[in-house]
Amino acid sequence: MANKLEVKDLLDAGVHFGHLTRKWNPNMAPYIYMERNGIHIINLYKTAAKLEEANEALKKIASSGRKILFVATKKQAKDIVAEKASNANMPYITERWPGGMLTNFVTIRKAVKKMSTIDRMKADGTFMTLSKKERLQVDRLRAKLEKNLGSISDMNRLPGALFVVDTTREHIAVKEALKLKIPIFAMVDTNSDPRIIDYAIPSNDDASKSINKIMSSVSEAIIEGLAERNSGKENEKKEEAAPAVKEEAAPTEAAAPKEEAAPKAKTARKKVVAPVAEVEAPAVEVEATKEEE
Repeated sequence: MANKLEVKDLLDAGVHFGHLTRKWNPNMAPYIYMERNGIHIINLYKTAAKLEEANEALKKIASSGRKILFVATKKQAKDIVAEKASNANMPYITERWPGGMLTNFVTIRKAVKKMSTIDRMKADGTFMTLSKKERLQVDRLRAKLEKNLGSISDMNRLPGALFVVDTTREHIAVKEALKLKIPIFAMVDTNSDPRIIDYAIPSNDDASKSINKIMSSVSEAIIEGLAERNSGKENEKKEEAAPAVKEEAAPTEAAAPKEEAAPKAKTARKKVVAPVAEVEAPAVEVEATKEEE
C-alpha cells in the first residue's frame, strides 16, 4: 500500500516523463515503460524501488559520518539542491564544476583556506592597511571563491558519495568520482547511461517538480542517518558512565558488613557462658552437704 502511494506521488510530480525517443540511450530500455507522443515514459515502479535502495545506502553513509557531495549546475535544479543539501548539512556544487575538484582536492582546499585568510585580515585590521585598489581586488577574489566554493568550506576530506542531477551534463564530476572509486548516486533520464552509476534512479531530471520530489526523499533519508549517528553517540556516553559508578560503589558495600559482624559474635558468647558457670557450681556443693548430714 505504501509503495502504491509513493508511485502516485511520483506520478503527480511528473517523474515519469523521459526525453524524446530519438534522444534515448538504449541502456535505459529496462527502465522504460512505453512510448507516447514521441516521448519515452519511465516505469515508476522501478523508480520507486531504486529510490528506496538509494535512500538506504545514503542513510548508512550519513550514519557513518561521511559527507555526501551534491552536484547540480542546471538552472531548474540549483536552488532546490542547495536548499535540500543545506537542510541535511551536506556540501553541494551548484555553480560551475571546478576541474579537479576531487582528483586535485589538495589545491581546492588551498583555495578554500584563502577565504579564511581574507576573513582573518579583515578581523585583525590588516585589510585596511592595503591600498584602495588592492582592497577591491581582494574583495572580488573573496566573492568569487564564496560563489564557487563557499558551499564546500566544511568539507575537509573527499566525500563518501556523490549525488548528481543529470549525469550527461555533469560528466566531468562523474568521471572524477569513477577514477577515485567514489560511489555515485544520480537521477538518470532516458538520454543517460545508467551502467556507470552505482545507484541510478530513473527519473525526469529536467522538471523542477520531479527534482524536488526526489531530492526531498533523499534529504530525509540522510537526516535520518545523521539522527541515528547522534543517538548512537549519546548511548555510548551513557554506557561508559554507568560502569564507572558501579565500580566505585561495590567495594564499600561488600566489605563493611563483614568487619562489623565478627566482633559482635565473640562478645556475645563471653557474656552468655560466664554467668552459667558461676550459678551451677554452688548448687552442687549444697546438695552434697545435705546428703552427708
